[in-house]
Amino acid sequence: MKIVLVGGYGVFGSRLAELLLRDGHSVWVAGRSLEKAQELTNVIGGHPLEVDVRATPDKVLQPGPDVVIDATGPFKGNQDSAYHLPRLCLAAAVDYLDLSDNADFTSGISTLDEAARKQGRRLLSGASSVPGLSSIVAAELCRGYDEILLIDIAILPGNRAPRGAAVIASIVGQMGTLSPVWRGGVWRKQRIWTDAKRVSLDQGLTRTGYLIEVPDIRLFPRFFQARSVVFRAGMELGLLNMALRSLGWVRRTWPFDVSPQRVRLMQWCANCLLRFGTDRGGMSVTVVGRKGAAFSQRDWRLIAAAGDGPYIPGITARALLRSLKQVTPGARPCLAELTLDEVNQAMSDLCVTTELSETAQKSLFQTCLGDRWAELPPQVQDLHSVQDIESFSGTAQVLRGKSLFTRLLANIFRFPAAGENVSVSVTMTRTKRGEIWERNFGGRIFRSHCTSAKAPYLYKEHFGLFTCELALLVENECISLPVTRGWFAGIPLPRFFLPRSDSREYVQCGSFCFDIALRAPFGGGLIVQYRGYLQPDRSELLQNKN
Repeated sequence: MKIVLVGGYGVFGSRLAELLLRDGHSVWVAGRSLEKAQELTNVIGGHPLEVDVRATPDKVLQPGPDVVIDATGPFKGNQDSAYHLPRLCLAAAVDYLDLSDNADFTSGISTLDEAARKQGRRLLSGASSVPGLSSIVAAELCRGYDEILLIDIAILPGNRAPRGAAVIASIVGQMGTLSPVWRGGVWRKQRIWTDAKRVSLDQGLTRTGYLIEVPDIRLFPRFFQARSVVFRAGMELGLLNMALRSLGWVRRTWPFDVSPQRVRLMQWCANCLLRFGTDRGGMSVTVVGRKGAAFSQRDWRLIAAAGDGPYIPGITARALLRSLKQVTPGARPCLAELTLDEVNQAMSDLCVTTELSETAQKSLFQTCLGDRWAELPPQVQDLHSVQDIESFSGTAQVLRGKSLFTRLLANIFRFPAAGENVSVSVTMTRTKRGEIWERNFGGRIFRSHCTSAKAPYLYKEHFGLFTCELALLVENECISLPVTRGWFAGIPLPRFFLPRSDSREYVQCGSFCFDIALRAPFGGGLIVQYRGYLQPDRSELLQNKN
């Protein structure tokens, strides 16, 4: 097969060119610098081709290719002018692939779908690590589930992996910006390079990933009907991660353009640290799903060693070319176009290992309640089945104690002010240790961090320096939550120092209802009582998603 590879002497393009030559294809390494193309082809083979796709794009057709692959980057926007190369390929009846990691560009190529179908051509955007490879793995992990609650992806390269200018420009261009992220069935705005998470790739290989925008975040919610989709990336060296966080802060204050000169400067700074760290990198895909009443987590991990990490972005394109005639014609994002077995075959000559695993995945209350979890009504189970972020909204009535002592306690813990028909929202976020509960009563917010206790039917709720242990008593499909013990700054409190909790969760008229009452110690009277109902925020949004 004749292939013109634009950007073929770049970091990822050169590795893809090598893989395609191994497979017996005739490859033209194309780019603006004939000298760089010639230098590479002298080493790996193939043919050099001087092409400036912005000035003289017609030159990509000179060799009479069967396929054109664009590995240049950074890919930007979804305006018509961004698709001059796929349009050119379509007019010449040539198939087209690209390695785009830009959400707008990758989704926008679908505007050419009708024309591509009529001509029987394949124009696939994102035939790379994302969304090409990540979607193939996610599709395998999602198989057999009744509901997909979370797709969590991370790419964590080794520090000694080469850094191309296009990748640096793409990452730096996002710093300081907000990205829409689908979490808990709601589009939420989150800051790029925040929401840090430690990701275990292998025993002894754990790295930190940070939220970043890729096509998966935009495309996976609808494609997989997933309730949450998260993507993270991270550097091996903490110094580089810190530098990117600082850069994000600078760009929020001073939103400077990512010019070629600035990219070269950042590339030079990063390359000064190449001798540190390792050449081991990896990728992980996690899917949490429900089958019947049971939740489980499936993990796929990839470890690339011996410097083979930069080959991974080209694996999807390599595998596609091995069976391109079986791919349905059309112009679209490259989503689950192949099987995981086909991808594994395309990686078989690399120093790469992969692993699949599955474990049971229980929420905090499910773990604490054990067998008694099954006695709860579905609405209560739903609120306490947090696998990522879930939010609920409703209305409440709030009562407050009137004594100076109880008002002081209520203000210390930021409990809501008294009121009728107060709008309330509760956001619950799963963490490594438990869950964070954030309550918002008409703009007044208070938070607590909940963890499991050592004994069954108990959990702990942390309010700053104060921690209380509450029992989970299930009776007649209702949970009661009395306080059993307490600590201040880790020091156990005598029982008479503890507040009294007359709190319960139950279902009424098909809605989750709560009645939370806290009374001061020493017979001090009511601190706060709030009661009302909550409905999942995702209900209405999911109906509108399609």
